[in-house]
Amino acid sequence: MNPVSRRKLLGSLPAAALPPFAGQAAVSGGSGKLKITRFVTYKSSLRWRDLLFLEVHTDGGIVGLGEATCHGRVDEVEAALHLLEDRMAGLDPSGIEDHWDRINYRLTRWRSGIVLTTVLSAMDIALWDIEGKRLGAPVWRLLGGPIHRRMRAYYTHWNNTMTSRSPEAFAERAVATVEKGWTAVKFGVPEGNERERIDRTVAILAAIRKAAGNRLDVGLEFAERFTPRSALAMAQAVAEYRPMFIEEPIQRENSFAFGPLAAKSPVPIATGEGLLSRHEFRPLLEVNGASIIQPDVVKCGGITEMRKIANLAEVYNVEVAPHMCYGPVAHVASLQAACVWRNFFIHEWEADDDALFQELTPGYPVMKGGTIGLPEGPGLGISCNFAEIARRYPYKRRPA
Repeated sequence: MNPVSRRKLLGSLPAAALPPFAGQAAVSGGSGKLKITRFVTYKSSLRWRDLLFLEVHTDGGIVGLGEATCHGRVDEVEAALHLLEDRMAGLDPSGIEDHWDRINYRLTRWRSGIVLTTVLSAMDIALWDIEGKRLGAPVWRLLGGPIHRRMRAYYTHWNNTMTSRSPEAFAERAVATVEKGWTAVKFGVPEGNERERIDRTVAILAAIRKAAGNRLDVGLEFAERFTPRSALAMAQAVAEYRPMFIEEPIQRENSFAFGPLAAKSPVPIATGEGLLSRHEFRPLLEVNGASIIQPDVVKCGGITEMRKIANLAEVYNVEVAPHMCYGPVAHVASLQAACVWRNFFIHEWEADDDALFQELTPGYPVMKGGTIGLPEGPGLGISCNFAEIARRYPYKRRPA
């Protein structure tokens, strides 16, 4: 019997036999050429975030899904996406590395900044989605994966919906969160002067440990609001409660300041959500400024660049915990990239949106036992009703 490849098998099936996936009219199952025809964008304001979604349409009916969420900057990013549309229309979407190189280096030498890297990221994600759908394979398979079929995740912005911020309220929520299957969370440290922040954070952590023991790892978000001195004081105060990490303790622009702080801190330091390329991560890594880096698939150049950042971090024995708090496309694109990293640590997850995303995004993963599994379908493996998200949560431009 002659073996039949997956590609040949999928290519021989009638369209009706192929599973439907969001944003696509067809799955090619072969390597036939396509041409990009147009971009469609959708904006939505969901809680504190301005979501921006991208559809890249092709003449073969395959539609690639991307995301360009950028808080307070989505109008600028959307305008830049449609400027890029004129440069992409008529091109074959295959050859993702070549497209990445062309967009980032060859179209213009002025390539830096959050708007342009977010545009590049959205385009890159959509191209990977198209390629997977064209070949009938998940993105993670095209990347050579997976190393990790299920990835540990932490419940981010864990305290956002709490009406009380007392230590007792945190203790109750910790027990309830463990009962739901989560094994890790992250929350922002309380406001106040230096002494008040330390005392309140210590009281909360003590209550969590008393109620949940070691069943719940806790990350602490510092949000760049500390100096090296005050960050070290906080780290020393909370160390006995074994936080998973302290995140962005000081301003990210000065990578060199992280080195001395990391050397003295008894708690691992995590940072990097605002660094936009492997070149921006290199100074941080060279001064041993963090045990954990947090690249953002929607900001750092997409799946293509995120993988290179993780590979660079591996050279320095640094683990990677991707930053994530956006829409469903970004969450899933980040998973696809992270599953092939040997130095993957844990994934940030906006669990408060799970019910909404699972309703409007067929294929969106479900947390089980504190871990998230990979979608199995072609491309990103999801579809998404962007129009319905925008209808329920209309975009509201934020005041200047």
